[in-house]
Amino acid sequence: MTGVPVIRTDGYPQSVTSATAGSTESLDLSVDRSSPVPLYYQLARQLEAAIEHGALGPGSLLGNEIELAGRLGLSRPTVRQAIQSLVDKGLLVRRRGVGTQVVHSQVKRPLELSSLYDDLEAAGQHPTTRVLLSEVRSASAEVAAALGVAEGAEVHLIERLRLTHGQPVAFLANYVPTGLLDLDTERLEATGLYRLLRSAGITLHSARQTVGARVATAEEAERLEEPEGAAVLTMQRTAYDDTGRPVEYGSHIYRASRYSFDFQLLVRN
Repeated sequence: MTGVPVIRTDGYPQSVTSATAGSTESLDLSVDRSSPVPLYYQLARQLEAAIEHGALGPGSLLGNEIELAGRLGLSRPTVRQAIQSLVDKGLLVRRRGVGTQVVHSQVKRPLELSSLYDDLEAAGQHPTTRVLLSEVRSASAEVAAALGVAEGAEVHLIERLRLTHGQPVAFLANYVPTGLLDLDTERLEATGLYRLLRSAGITLHSARQTVGARVATAEEAERLEEPEGAAVLTMQRTAYDDTGRPVEYGSHIYRASRYSFDFQLLVRN
């Protein structure tokens, strides 16, 4: 018997004890027929919240549509529409002979000066890292401008694949001035780059960042386990320490099916 989150209609988690964690039977699902929000959307949002909070983990079977419809007093087409909306988002997949399974929760990352590793860990996504390349090379014009060094100067390039639940989320290419810190493969696969920078006594203070989108190349798609031409999010970031010195330039690619950036917008007075 373990405590698992239960998703109420208002979307806030509460605690319940259940032996069937990882299935819809362990969730306190309900719909409000007096609400103007469509019933299918109410159900879809609760299931999505359950996936995000880990109550429905990767590989969990969603259960029988007929049983779920009867339990909530909904029509089967309404339940099917809710499930299909999550299939379209990439959170669920229908497998012949198996049923509807949870694939993964989408990573929602706030736009602030934090590392992907820290954000994934804070979200309970259990990040792992695979170092693909770690070498010293000559800085291109783009990298030199970002790090404030001469073109052709030596910089350390690290290429990594960041994974959650064994599935790739992002391909990360980071450039760091040489001599700044120890960047051996074992340390890079054990934790995040920003943690290594902080452990070396470097205080991160600010960054300049650009977010974009495009289609994946064949090589990128293969690395990220996406079809060629799939949409990917891109990010370029230069991070500065508390003295204003550039300490890292990153060029990252994220699976759009598994990743989004969260913005908080404020009115300027």
